[in-house]
Amino acid sequence: MTGQLIGAPPVEAPLEEFRESARRWLAAHAPTGGAVRSPHDVSVFHNMDFDTEKAVLDELRAWQRAKFDAGYATLTWPRELYGAGLPTEYADAFKEEEGALVALTRHELMSVTVNLIAPTVRLYGGEVIRDLLLPGLLDGDLTACQLFSEPGAGSDLAGVATRAVRDGDSWVVNGHKVWTSGAQFADWGQAIVRTEPGSARSRGLTTLMIPMDAPGVEIRQIRQMSGGTSFNEVYLTDVRVPDDHRLGESGQGWEVTRATLGFERANASNKSGVGGSFAQLVELARRVDKLEDAGVRSALAEVRMREVAAEIALRRDKRARDAGEAPGAAGSLRKLQWVAKLGLVSETARTLLGARLAVDDGTAGTFEWNAHVLGAPGYRIAGGTDQIQRSIVAERHLGLPPEPKPARRPEEGTR
Repeated sequence: MTGQLIGAPPVEAPLEEFRESARRWLAAHAPTGGAVRSPHDVSVFHNMDFDTEKAVLDELRAWQRAKFDAGYATLTWPRELYGAGLPTEYADAFKEEEGALVALTRHELMSVTVNLIAPTVRLYGGEVIRDLLLPGLLDGDLTACQLFSEPGAGSDLAGVATRAVRDGDSWVVNGHKVWTSGAQFADWGQAIVRTEPGSARSRGLTTLMIPMDAPGVEIRQIRQMSGGTSFNEVYLTDVRVPDDHRLGESGQGWEVTRATLGFERANASNKSGVGGSFAQLVELARRVDKLEDAGVRSALAEVRMREVAAEIALRRDKRARDAGEAPGAAGSLRKLQWVAKLGLVSETARTLLGARLAVDDGTAGTFEWNAHVLGAPGYRIAGGTDQIQRSIVAERHLGLPPEPKPARRPEEGTR
């Protein structure tokens, strides 16, 4: 099954001709109902009941399938792997046109599946797992979550304690993962586990793809203070995973995980429309009759400057990517910038609304900002804490010496 550009220009078509063809296709096929996102939605994390969230995912999966069948879902992937083999600027052009014409409610599980885990499987999966997963991960038939964080190792992924023991052609996994977005809906999970007894930190880790309906997998939803249940705990008890579901070599799981985190950081700084925008803040200021207030205008200008700076940075990153340069610490820098902008947006919304932020009086586009204010601090942790990102920037971008590590206890081993 290989995606084909049905009705789109051939590979050698000029970029603007491709863009125009994509625009026509989007105008003809873009969903117009169901999970279309409200213009007043400024939430950072979901606040939906289970059935509503599932319906949103179902529509997003259907849209992903439509794009895949038309050849637009995997524009830059090689033709032998369900792609079109086009340069990155073609994918960027399609995303821009899609953003202008498609307003479906977003869901992190789809982004993780398509932008993080599918590329990791492509890079590190053996023939069996690639054939098993790639078509479905790309066409919306399958979804996958990240089984990374643990109660004792949140952003410090090198400290994972979940263990896997080799038993013939399989691994037996036992452990506890937490803060797993979308686990209750996911078909698969990418798990980092410790496979070498006595190993410490980033050594002795392995990455496995685990079916989320396998015997021994238990998922418990976590209620957030904003009301939703996006996050989950996942308990793994004697879960058997075939060795051909492994990504990368045994003991080299840290390399695989770092690749996934690299994809995540690159996407974390490019969340257009997530968590409130300059345009939505301007509309809020107009609605509460504070647009002429000097302090408000100053805050709005600061938000807009940060948006423009992010757009410039993304273009710079794109040029570096097209030139084949390694991403380095760029993703961490962008994520820190984006989180700072989220905080500024929250502060401006609080200034504009005051007590109305806590009371739903029925006025559209006001109380909705409560979800933003409650959710925005979470992104200081999600995708790697601010402290972790700063350490990455300091060590890999500025060349500063690493932070001193605590002395290892004798029982932790020396490997």
